[in-house]
Amino acid sequence: MARSELGAYLTARRAHVTPAQVNLPATGYRRVPGLRREEVALLAGVSADYYVRLEQGRERTPSAQVLDALAAALRLDEDGRLHLFRLAGLGPHARTGAPAVADRVEPSLLALMDAWPHNPAIVYNRAYDVLASNTIADALFHGWAHSRNLMHAVFTDPAARTFYRDWYDVARNAVAGFRLGYGAAPDDWRLRHLLAELLHHSPEFADLWAHHDVRGKALERKRFEHREVGPLTLTMQTFDVRSAPGQELVVYHAEPTSPSSDALTLLGSLAATSRRES
Repeated sequence: MARSELGAYLTARRAHVTPAQVNLPATGYRRVPGLRREEVALLAGVSADYYVRLEQGRERTPSAQVLDALAAALRLDEDGRLHLFRLAGLGPHARTGAPAVADRVEPSLLALMDAWPHNPAIVYNRAYDVLASNTIADALFHGWAHSRNLMHAVFTDPAARTFYRDWYDVARNAVAGFRLGYGAAPDDWRLRHLLAELLHHSPEFADLWAHHDVRGKALERKRFEHREVGPLTLTMQTFDVRSAPGQELVVYHAEPTSPSSDALTLLGSLAATSRRES
């Protein structure tokens, strides 16, 4: 029987937990730096044979109690735990097909975004398709000349390695966020198509996808190198759009009185001028 997504996820996660992290002796030869299967079974309070069946895909219906124990043993955070439950068919929308994400962005949200002339703001869906953006966001992302899909922008645009000054960190977080969304709607045609496309065209994406990292968007800083205004360090805040589950709003801002704030103000002025002239 082919290994299940659940089994692949368990295998990947135990490779990232060392014996020292869970107060186990690191004895004997280890083919991987992480935990052995029998060690995960011991920590979770299940038999080694049962855990092996889970990883090999011969057992696919663990109980919620077993999943809780495995999440604790593998030191999963809330996003990782949610993903684990979804893969086992016990999370919201798991395997049953989540409702399609609406492509329409509420007019009131569009008006709010337009009221932020100095704060780039975008709305995207689970596939990272940018559904809406304000004028300064368009300027920040160079008019979306390469693609209005952020995964494409990161992994298939050669200029991304310069634009994102910490490209690898951006790429790793993007894949972890994409996997979380994919777990919420594994039957979504757009997600499946984009996944196949990226696996085929981007070895870097394929490598990161094999790590099985899962992480939702959180407060973080990104460093850009913009061809018109130079370096920018921006903090990004991410919000779920409650009126359209699956959509997320991202808003960027710079520290007041910082060089990045000055650069962002200049970018806003350039964007406003370009908009008036067009």
